[in-house]
Amino acid sequence: PVRLAGGPGYALTPRASHRLDEAAERIYRHGDHGWDGRWNILVTSRVRERSRRERVRSALHYLGYAQLDESTWVSPRASAELDVLLETERLPAERFCATYDGDPYRLLSRAWNLDRLAHAYQHWHAAAGELIAGIGPGATDEAVFAVRSTLVHEWRKFLFSDPGLPAPLLPAQWPGHEAARFFHAESARLLPAASRFVDCCLQADMPDPR
Repeated sequence: PVRLAGGPGYALTPRASHRLDEAAERIYRHGDHGWDGRWNILVTSRVRERSRRERVRSALHYLGYAQLDESTWVSPRASAELDVLLETERLPAERFCATYDGDPYRLLSRAWNLDRLAHAYQHWHAAAGELIAGIGPGATDEAVFAVRSTLVHEWRKFLFSDPGLPAPLLPAQWPGHEAARFFHAESARLLPAASRFVDCCLQADMPDPR
């Protein structure tokens, strides 16, 4: 809770602000960070409580880790949020960076279901195309805002299923690439009108200075 000029309000905690920045980086996929061929390995202590175990599993999946067995997780890159998660859950763990001595595609197939992920991208792309087609040149800012919000909301679900695998590990015709290009182009095209609608709403809610 904070005190604002117009009355009581709320501010983001540093952790929440960092989480939003990390999520935006992954949603909008700014730049190609490359890959050095090494995997981030995480070996945790056994979590016996079911609810806590599910919470940890969900959080690690969100951070891009796949579970190889009950206590071993793998990711193509380390997450900046991992330390906070381990500290919050009071979960002892060992971390390693290592190359994989074997066929990396075999490791991929064991850790992630790429066929299911590819299908999800294809389904999203088709549905997004139909959504965008419903917005004509004379659409109101409010209608554009609604469509863009839906577009971003559905796209952001890939935060929980796509670990952000490096390009060298993905098929040449990976459907996620084409879906990402479509998302970037359309979300940018719709942004000005959506922003105007938000600005209009904020101005209408501003307290009268008198």
